[in-house]
Amino acid sequence: MAERGTIRPGRVFVDDRGRTAQLHGVGLQRVGDRWLAWGEDKAAGGTFTAVACYSSRDLATWTYEGDALVAGDGDLGADRVIERPKVLQRPDGRWVMLLHVERADYAYARVGFAIADRPEGPYEYVRSERPLGNLSRDIGVFQEDGVGYLLSEDRENGLHIYRLREDHLGVDTVVATLRQQANPAIGYESPTLVNHDGSYYLFGSDLTGWGMNDNMYTSAPALDGPWDHWRPIAPVGTHTFESQVSVVAPVGNGYVYIGDRWDPEDLSESPAVWLPLRIEDGRVVLEWRDAWSIEELGA
Repeated sequence: MAERGTIRPGRVFVDDRGRTAQLHGVGLQRVGDRWLAWGEDKAAGGTFTAVACYSSRDLATWTYEGDALVAGDGDLGADRVIERPKVLQRPDGRWVMLLHVERADYAYARVGFAIADRPEGPYEYVRSERPLGNLSRDIGVFQEDGVGYLLSEDRENGLHIYRLREDHLGVDTVVATLRQQANPAIGYESPTLVNHDGSYYLFGSDLTGWGMNDNMYTSAPALDGPWDHWRPIAPVGTHTFESQVSVVAPVGNGYVYIGDRWDPEDLSESPAVWLPLRIEDGRVVLEWRDAWSIEELGA
């Protein structure tokens, strides 16, 4: 079991059962006095087993809360690919899980929706869609003043920010579409978004499959822009410390970068790269640390 309170990037997390915590492609929310995380259970490799739920008070030691969503049929069949579980609480108190839903050939490209009365689940799968007819692969979510947003990579058109319907079970409108400045034909995948001091910071990864790359960020005064040029999150050439962003989460008086170091030969044992992230004078600063704790962030 991990040393309580100490996060060591580049290693797997071990849960209270002594097993590797399946915190891959993770979604994270502060709920009461603890954090809840929902991750891809990669026990079966690339195909769907479950979305596992864990809780923690220090982001270092994790308690297994059970499987929030399990394999079934149709979109949740054992031959399907379910990625990037992200969870939002609706204004009515219910919880909605959004998912990247795929077939093994990655031609399905849909976002799925599931709902539960408790954040830990169990979640009831509702439906999937191509939002407004667009392809939807890696996703992120954002919420502000009770309004939910879906961040979704569309290989044909770029990275979309969508406003969700009031029930969070579908997409209403496109707020903005962003493309890479170096390659305007495409956007970035694995998006995540925060609001810092009245400005929005959007993070994403280049389209390099399981291979790591220099992840990027951009900022804007409003969700509909204008968005600034993309810049690297971490020192150029480090490939974001050999990781792919999944979430940037507000923690204490700062942020935590949460990334995956994918091992395609053993996905269930892919290490976690979680690091403190700062936003200073409009710029993002991410530096390597061998060990750290959230107490440094005032949490």
